[in-house]
Amino acid sequence: MPRRAVAAVGLGSNLGDRAANLRAALAAMARLPGTRLRSHSSFVETDPVGPPQPRFLNAAALVETTLTPEALLGALLGIEAALGRIRDAAKGPRTIDLDLLTHGAARRRTAFLTLPHPGLHQRLFVLLPLAAIAPRLLVPGRGRVVQLLAKIRG
Repeated sequence: MPRRAVAAVGLGSNLGDRAANLRAALAAMARLPGTRLRSHSSFVETDPVGPPQPRFLNAAALVETTLTPEALLGALLGIEAALGRIRDAAKGPRTIDLDLLTHGAARRRTAFLTLPHPGLHQRLFVLLPLAAIAPRLLVPGRGRVVQLLAKIRG
């Protein structure tokens, strides 16, 4: 039997109907094979990081999955593509952005995947929604979400 892991996913959208984009992504994640959507945060409006662009709607989700980290990331990228994500500018506007933040205790550093997500511990727009649903979640090598949030809030 495949091993189950709890994975944290960050969601963001700043083009089109942002809330509908997030809801569609959550529904698609819930339909992934071997995956169950355990919880998701409310949607939080945040300022963009990067070039001038519309404000983001962000959220976080926890999924329980038998997919490997690589397979889950591939599935998330597939959901982005299905929802119209176009990768034409780094940190540019997007219909949907799905970041694999953590996958159990897994740590990876490959050309395809870095776990935990490299910017997770420094991004308020990720930590705020994640703390709402999983404050005690351990980010491998970094600490618990609630501690990381306290550090960047000063």
